[in-house]
Amino acid sequence: MQSRTELITNRDGSIFHLNLLPGDISDKIIIVGDPGRVDMLSSLLHDIRVRKENREFKSVTGSFENNEVTIISSGIGTDNIDILINELDALANIDLKTGIKKEDPVSLTLIRIGTSGGLRSDVPAGSFVLTDTAVGFDGLLHFYSEYDWILDTLLSSLLADYLEWPDTLAFPYAVRANEQLAGLFNTGKYIKGITISAPGFYGPQSRKLRLDPFDNEINKKLSEFTYKGKTICNYEMESSAIYGLSALLGHKALTICAVIGNRVSGEFITDYKPLIKDLALSILQVI
Repeated sequence: MQSRTELITNRDGSIFHLNLLPGDISDKIIIVGDPGRVDMLSSLLHDIRVRKENREFKSVTGSFENNEVTIISSGIGTDNIDILINELDALANIDLKTGIKKEDPVSLTLIRIGTSGGLRSDVPAGSFVLTDTAVGFDGLLHFYSEYDWILDTLLSSLLADYLEWPDTLAFPYAVRANEQLAGLFNTGKYIKGITISAPGFYGPQSRKLRLDPFDNEINKKLSEFTYKGKTICNYEMESSAIYGLSALLGHKALTICAVIGNRVSGEFITDYKPLIKDLALSILQVI
């Protein structure tokens, strides 16, 4: 039984941040960062039965062809993902009235559709990156216990040594995508590789406005790193937490991002909505 300060619900019985009831979600969930993308992608659905919103968490549940799908926004960052994945899991696997965990856990399918910045010249703006492995610079997973079994510790260690990772930062952690889910998208449409999940947009991704990042050469180093034939393709800000928490909770997770800017060439796509809609349609046709 969970205490009231552990499993928090609203007056209507909905989960605290997402403002959703257990029956509001499908077992197939599309995660987007921007709440505005929920409205854009919901135009691809029919028979919409749920529309709810609280803070940055906006949710729609409807049908695509014969499959029910939930589209939900996470906001930006792994801290928001910590809320999102834990509360989605609670909706699926905990009785919100009693706080009792269900004996037969439900496994959700979680696919993040996002935007990202390419780190190599062969990951141009306009391309799609399927995150085979997410490397978290954020440190979120270190707040949970018994996670070593889901990690690619060799990748983390090699990358940290290569970057001469400072002790003042959280040690990187690497988590692979769900293989079954990733296998559904084994086509030439997607570039597969390693994604860095950064805990910020500016300094953590080595952008300089008025403050210097701790390592001005880190992007070049990342672009030149290889591991078992894989390269680091892009930056974004959520996938490490999605992969890590989903694996620990028994859910299937995958991220596919549109590259809207390339950090090598400086190319940036301002109107990237058509890219996101094309990507979403491709995913909905498969899951």
